[in-house]
Amino acid sequence: MKTKVIGASLVVACFMTGCENPKQAIGALGGGALGGYAGSTIGGGRGRVVATAVGAVAGALAGGYIGQQLDQADKERANRTYQSAFETCPVGRTAQWRNPDSGNCGTVTPVRTYQTPQGQPCREFTQTISIGGRLQEGHGTACREADGSWRIIGG
Repeated sequence: MKTKVIGASLVVACFMTGCENPKQAIGALGGGALGGYAGSTIGGGRGRVVATAVGAVAGALAGGYIGQQLDQADKERANRTYQSAFETCPVGRTAQWRNPDSGNCGTVTPVRTYQTPQGQPCREFTQTISIGGRLQEGHGTACREADGSWRIIGG
């Protein structure tokens, strides 16, 4: 049920944001998934369904905005910083990225390290992204893949 609510909410949010831009669509889907997951942890019964839908739509709108504003160079710099931070930064240490051409920048701070029951290393993190001087904040979880890369799996 939760997956259906998140999926339907993402479709609605994508129509609301336009999603004609691939960066915007990726941001909307990622933000919506994180928002839907966060919403699904609130309340119980019907209230949980509503919170999941609201979280998915709000996350998709915020993620779509961020995705629309970040260019490929921003994303590459951010990804390199995130991969390095997840691999080497101790809990509480902040890593920063900046694109001097666009002026966009951000931070990522691991806040907890743990292993899944299957032994997969994961890290919870907080992040900030500044686009045109407007600061966006968020949090999420990343887990190490078999190839050694880190994949953001949720918030």
